[in-house]
Amino acid sequence: MALMQIVEPGQTQAPHQRRIAVGIDLGTTNSLIAVMRSAVVDVLADDSGRKLFPSVVQYQSNNQVIVGEAARFSSALDPQNTIISVKRLMGKGFEDIHDFQSKFPYSFVSNQGVPAISTVSGDYSATEISAQILSYLKNIAENRLVDKIQGAVITVPAYFDDAQRQATKDAARLAGINVLRLLNEPTAAAVAYGLDSGEEGIHAIYDFGGGTFDISILRFTRGVFEVLSTGGDSSLGGDDMDQALSEWMISQLSIPVEKNPSLLRHVLNLARGAKESLSDLDEVNIHVCLQGESYGQLHLTREGLEQIIEPIVSKTLKSCKRALRDANLQGEPIRAIVMVGGSTRVPLVRQKVEAFFGIAPLVSIDPDQVVAVGAARQADLLIGNQPNSDLLLLDVCPLSLGIETMGGLVEKIIARNTSIPVAKAQEFTTFKNGQTAMLIHVVQGERELVKDCRSLAQFTLRGIPPMVAGAAKVKVIYQIDADGLLMVSAQELVSGVQAKVEVKPSYGLSDEQMISMIQASFSNAEEDLQQRTLCEQQVEAKRMLLAIEVALDKDGHLLPKNEFESLSQKVELLKQTTDSDDIQTIRKALEVVDKASQHFAALRMNQSVSQALIGQQVDRI
Repeated sequence: MALMQIVEPGQTQAPHQRRIAVGIDLGTTNSLIAVMRSAVVDVLADDSGRKLFPSVVQYQSNNQVIVGEAARFSSALDPQNTIISVKRLMGKGFEDIHDFQSKFPYSFVSNQGVPAISTVSGDYSATEISAQILSYLKNIAENRLVDKIQGAVITVPAYFDDAQRQATKDAARLAGINVLRLLNEPTAAAVAYGLDSGEEGIHAIYDFGGGTFDISILRFTRGVFEVLSTGGDSSLGGDDMDQALSEWMISQLSIPVEKNPSLLRHVLNLARGAKESLSDLDEVNIHVCLQGESYGQLHLTREGLEQIIEPIVSKTLKSCKRALRDANLQGEPIRAIVMVGGSTRVPLVRQKVEAFFGIAPLVSIDPDQVVAVGAARQADLLIGNQPNSDLLLLDVCPLSLGIETMGGLVEKIIARNTSIPVAKAQEFTTFKNGQTAMLIHVVQGERELVKDCRSLAQFTLRGIPPMVAGAAKVKVIYQIDADGLLMVSAQELVSGVQAKVEVKPSYGLSDEQMISMIQASFSNAEEDLQQRTLCEQQVEAKRMLLAIEVALDKDGHLLPKNEFESLSQKVELLKQTTDSDDIQTIRKALEVVDKASQHFAALRMNQSVSQALIGQQVDRI
């Protein structure tokens, strides 16, 4: 007997009115695709009933491309042309892939600074390889649903920067997928659990997948998910456990993998299998044998595995500690720990997380599927199938975004951990008289000086009407959309001239850089503040020098000779101290010049008023 789900009238649209939107978990190790139908999320399977699809792509000499389980099966036989863990390359530059090159047997070439992997059928970037995985998922969905997909929500690690997010969107575009939104993986998990349990309060989302780790602290209140802080490492995951275990195996058996990529890949596969088996068993035997040649056998206990992988798990807890500090909970308790990602199946991970947070983690939803479930719910909402839903998602900007000002200083416009989407504006002005252009330099980071932050983009606003310094008003707007992508625009308010740039860096930050930028902002806070104060005084001194020198050149005749010489001497003293590292010396010189120039300023004002009154009648004034 077949069971049919009965839905009350008005709860669903007619079939021809319902639009098809899917949620895609584009993972480092595995990927999934899900759809919401009749208020239930269905994680889609292929013809073999498989729901978890390996994120593996094999390129063959006849230009055929194989994706998924069949590709992974061939990975040890053809390692140079079978690409795994490509997500770790998303948005990276050629100079950023040293670790990847050392761990995988691929041949890389640089395409305008972007790494591409050489295969028998051509050179392919991470974006193009990811597009093959997305196309594979799309085909499975359209075959199962017998309909065209009209939109998709694709999940990304919370710590993906702008370049990595843009690379993901580009991959979807190549696959012919309309991206409704890029959704942070921890937020997607919160959607899945929050809607099911409805428990309000603080939630920690611990997302440990095959290639990335994210920790997010969220507050769930009356249908609103607000991300309080994020942290993690976009190059830390189950792959690193496999790598550590494989290195132990190679060392124990002296396996000659240096010039044998197939054997190296085979050992990695055995390591992954042993790790997964030890989630349920207390011990395993590992026999290393490839193409009829045996390299030996090892006995491994769960305790032995835990000793090997413990440093990797400890790294995740350091990120958790930083995220909790950034969230500033002020004693508010954490109600639930949501476990996401296949690596959370490892018993040591669950034990460490429970000990760290002091409560048992939630594992009622399959940790491999929970992200896809949340993405499918959000996709169904965004496509318009749930017009009465009150769910709101507020992700955050992981690093501060600012603009360079005079003296190489950073003026932060959007602070780290600001909820997105967001738009913020700030007005700036010109430094010199008659200035007709302004360079807008967009930077990312937590430090006070431009040299200590990351440059994202530069563009020039031209056509500013020539005015005296400080008279022009330039409005700079920073807009971050729901996908975390940045648009910067600048407009001069008198003339209306404007310019803008969509920030798409050619490569992303390494994970160590991302974390060290935040750590450096704390460890150098006092020094940075002193340096900023010094730079501000130096800029103020240069501004005053420029203004007084122009005034003396134009109206110096208004002063008696002795006053002119006295003021000129004080200006020269200020000029000598401008580049000093002594804040007090510059400040005193500024005060001296300011006091000495007050009479001169009054004379110039009187002259301007007198000129303005020439030919005017008193009653008209």
